[in-house]
Amino acid sequence: MTLERTIAAAFQMNDEAWLRHANPWSGWTRFVTVLPLLSLAIWSRVWLGWGSLLPIAVAVFWMWLNPRVFPKPRSTNNWISKGVLGERVWLNRDRVPVPPHHHRVPDRLNAIAAMGGVLVIWGLVVLSLWGVVFGYALVTLGKLWYLDRMVWLYGEMKDVNSEYRSWLY
Repeated sequence: MTLERTIAAAFQMNDEAWLRHANPWSGWTRFVTVLPLLSLAIWSRVWLGWGSLLPIAVAVFWMWLNPRVFPKPRSTNNWISKGVLGERVWLNRDRVPVPPHHHRVPDRLNAIAAMGGVLVIWGLVVLSLWGVVFGYALVTLGKLWYLDRMVWLYGEMKDVNSEYRSWLY
């Protein structure tokens, strides 16, 4: 089982949730809100103390709710939807092999995002605005590049797997 499939299972991402997450509103709002909201909620401990647990819980709930709150998209023939579909292909790579030129790059891009995440965490611990902002920039760069790679992966894999092809409409 891939790490990505384990994470998807933890978030209860079934076929319906993945389809709803392929809605551009879901993809983009999750991308631009989750880390900033979570960071702000954690930073709020400075002025809210233990009361910051409520906004933190709300941010975590939004992370779970986002792929479920939007309807099935009218079309998946757009960049962000194809990126989400590519993520599904990537997490399934142990069952349906992906081309060799995709084997390492997504993990490296996730590593860039993870380094940014570590910097965000450090910035939140020591209350360094620059640490949070620079870390967020790394997370964003890594994630956007990763999504672009997922669009490429989906574009190749939809032609070799009928289930994957059925996701594009």
